[in-house]
Amino acid sequence: MTVEERKKNSESRIFKAVFPNTTNHYDTLFGGQSMQWMDEVAFITATRFCHKQVVTVSSDRIDFKKPIPGGTIVELIGRVTYIGNTSLKVNVEIFIEQMYSDKREKAVNGEFTFVAIDENKRPVSVV
Repeated sequence: MTVEERKKNSESRIFKAVFPNTTNHYDTLFGGQSMQWMDEVAFITATRFCHKQVVTVSSDRIDFKKPIPGGTIVELIGRVTYIGNTSLKVNVEIFIEQMYSDKREKAVNGEFTFVAIDENKRPVSVV
């Protein structure tokens, strides 16, 4: 399989409902909760790409463009955007979907860097 095919096949999507236990006093999703969900989908994407143990080493610029209201559905999409020797970057976007309409808009975007490791926790090639 080519690297481009692996990138395409590793794209990951997760849907979540924004319930009251995940919102703040403004009835919008906690920023930390959205970052946790983003790291989760980024981890799944990185693992699906290289099929090796990976660890998060950084989260780069996370832009919160719109608040995510309680009572909505969000879709998180992870895509591999960069492949190094032992590391790779995954871009994650969060889209808001209204539960009772077809309205959809991008709310958050961020990038996560992962390193592939062996059983001794030493970096190994991602490809």
